[in-house]
Amino acid sequence: MKICPNCKSQLDDSALFCTTCGTQFGNTQPQGMYAAAPAYDPYDHTAEFDPKDISDNKVLAMLCYLMGIFGIIIALLASNSSKYAMFHVRQALKFEVANILMLICTIILLWTIIVPIAYGIMSTVLWVIKIIAFFQICSGKAKEPAIIRSLKFLR
Repeated sequence: MKICPNCKSQLDDSALFCTTCGTQFGNTQPQGMYAAAPAYDPYDHTAEFDPKDISDNKVLAMLCYLMGIFGIIIALLASNSSKYAMFHVRQALKFEVANILMLICTIILLWTIIVPIAYGIMSTVLWVIKIIAFFQICSGKAKEPAIIRSLKFLR
């Protein structure tokens, strides 16, 4: 068994990279050839969840993005302590917090013309990202949505 030098996870001897943290092990390519970087997405948490939990709670996770606050409340009440549903509840709450903060800024600076226009554009962008997150749930993924994951104050 290999042990990852970065996160100390136990791995198969034939592993080329750590499945937990993505650390690559040595150069396995012949001299003069470049090794391809492993396809590791640090924002994809799908492997952390039980496949049965994912299939049982997909619909609840979808509601979080489709119905906003009401979908979040429904998922909280009906999830039966599903880690997969709670992951998506947290992500949907981040969308709602970002939307509320944008709305507050727009109300405060309503007298300007550019801020309400920027609010409309950003609301549309967030709506598109919610749709992308919805389709990722349809395929059984648990990925942190773009833009929202880059807002450090929401972690």
